[in-house]
Amino acid sequence: MKTLSHVDTWIFDLDNTLYHPSCRLFDQMHVRMSDFIIQHFGVDEVEAKRRRHHFYVKYGTTLRGLMVEHGLDPTAFLDYVHDIDYATVPANQHLGNALDKLPGRKLVFTNGTLGHAQRVLDRLGCATHFEAIYDIVDSSYIPKPDQRPYEKFLAVHGVDPTRSAFFEDLSENLLVPRSVGMKTVLVGTHDEALLPAHVDYVTDDLAEFLHGVSK
Repeated sequence: MKTLSHVDTWIFDLDNTLYHPSCRLFDQMHVRMSDFIIQHFGVDEVEAKRRRHHFYVKYGTTLRGLMVEHGLDPTAFLDYVHDIDYATVPANQHLGNALDKLPGRKLVFTNGTLGHAQRVLDRLGCATHFEAIYDIVDSSYIPKPDQRPYEKFLAVHGVDPTRSAFFEDLSENLLVPRSVGMKTVLVGTHDEALLPAHVDYVTDDLAEFLHGVSK
């Protein structure tokens, strides 16, 4: 894939990007988020889901909404939400081999926590391929797609965006990377005819795409 031959920094979202959505980790986390709200505010499940939706739409994550509107300490929430079963994430040697062949640096940029990312990467068998994990704490709890965590990420890790590629399962999280000169890859099943202009590539098989890059 010659159009990515200039890339020497490879940046990956974690959830539903490095592992397949069929692992359904988010299903578990969504239940945990609702349970936390139910216990914290004494509301029922319907109201908890309504609040989650409100926070996600307005602030990008449930956590951010809880922090802004209720002054919540994020640590207890994050620990509770990520107390899930990771056994659904299988080892992926094909992905590991593809990452190993990629030239340059590999970084994870996630709206999740460091511990969550480490557990996922350990299950995948891919942890040793990544130089660093930039998590929601590093982002000062401001989630993608807000521009501020991207700017901080670039500065902290000394990333040249014009020599970088960003992989994501959510197209809105690729807007900032594309605007600063990165190549963007949307991961998952998407209609290529409906892709927004800020998406350069789309793939429903990350490992195969990466193997194609390194040929």
